[in-house]
Amino acid sequence: MSILIKNGRIIYGENLDIINADIYIEGNRIAKVGKGLKLSAEYVIDANGKVISPGFINAHTHSPMTILRGLADDLPLMEWLQKYVWPVEKKLTSKHIYWGALLGILEMIKGGTTTFVDMYFHMEEVAKVVEKAGIRAYLSYGMVDLGDEEKRNVEIKETLRLLEFINKLDSPRIEFLFGPHAPYTCSPELLKWVREKANETGKMITIHLNETKSEVQDIKEKYGMTPVEFLDELGFLGDDIIAAHGVWLSDREIEILAKKGVTIVHNPASNMKLASGVMPIEKLLKAGVNIALGTDGAASNNSLDMVEEMKLAALVHKVHTLNPTIADAESIFKMATQNGARALRLNAGLIKEGALADIVILDFNKPHLRPITNVISHMVYSANGNDVETVIIDGKIIMLDGEVLTVDEEEIINKVQEIVDKLH
Repeated sequence: MSILIKNGRIIYGENLDIINADIYIEGNRIAKVGKGLKLSAEYVIDANGKVISPGFINAHTHSPMTILRGLADDLPLMEWLQKYVWPVEKKLTSKHIYWGALLGILEMIKGGTTTFVDMYFHMEEVAKVVEKAGIRAYLSYGMVDLGDEEKRNVEIKETLRLLEFINKLDSPRIEFLFGPHAPYTCSPELLKWVREKANETGKMITIHLNETKSEVQDIKEKYGMTPVEFLDELGFLGDDIIAAHGVWLSDREIEILAKKGVTIVHNPASNMKLASGVMPIEKLLKAGVNIALGTDGAASNNSLDMVEEMKLAALVHKVHTLNPTIADAESIFKMATQNGARALRLNAGLIKEGALADIVILDFNKPHLRPITNVISHMVYSANGNDVETVIIDGKIIMLDGEVLTVDEEEIINKVQEIVDKLH
């Protein structure tokens, strides 16, 4: 397919230059960016008054957890998990996961997310949904063995099954990740197995890390080290690791993460809602750690809106440090786009010739986005996911004028409501 997007304001290249130009897409790549392109295309989009942005990369979420949205709010993390989330999760079947993921992916597409990193169970169902919806995804089965050998063997089996399933799908948009849940839920034996398998297969790893003060304390008591030191001692850390949260990090841990090239995924809404704390963004940036952005699941956020997440990320650090210059709009925008792509080794996250055609168009013909003075500032501080009008993923138009073309929005909404009404 060839697509020509005309007359738009483009957020262009690594430096986020704002240029008035056209974009020509051929196959799944951006073939040309320039003024007044006279090229014939199968599809022409007039982007007058619109902003053309790289698609957003949600580097940490649990897409099927839309089923748990609003189930239990305003509670501490462990109480929230043990009394509400885990008991409901025990009832979830593969059918529930399929529809929950479909709702999550629908929400992400409508908000301009073109790629997401997911961790949950029944992940074959999520892979089927990803294939159907046309989004790009990195999928992992969340492994938890709690030091139990029998459970460990089951988790390994599930993980290898997902790897085989994704390999057989052979989709250019679906990639497998190893997903050990966290150092406090995974034994050293399981973590070592993951490291060996990742080396062997060349697949990446995603893990929860230093999310709460109590989990850091628990690891210290158990192993006499902080979580990052513990993982480093195991030989687990490397530049193929995408670690979610990184809230409670010591200076020594930040030094190790920088040295090993680990990406940290910032999840400000979830961290604020569960009162987990505020990530030390200034220290991480100073050390040269790659920071990506994620929403976490819809049970702890409660939305999957990456545009909203950018604003929260920018604001929380300013008020926390009493320094308005921290977490500036450009840095945060890069976290939601380029930095996520860098973590995933993906040729996306920016608009330039040769990059993957993962592009979103936002309608700036709205009162809250006028006058147009600083596009990046408006993207971070004024816009929201509902301003996304058109979504192109892998060179295909997935949403046009607010309508997702690959799935039935009404059917998904009704089906999930039906499921949730029966569950509770």
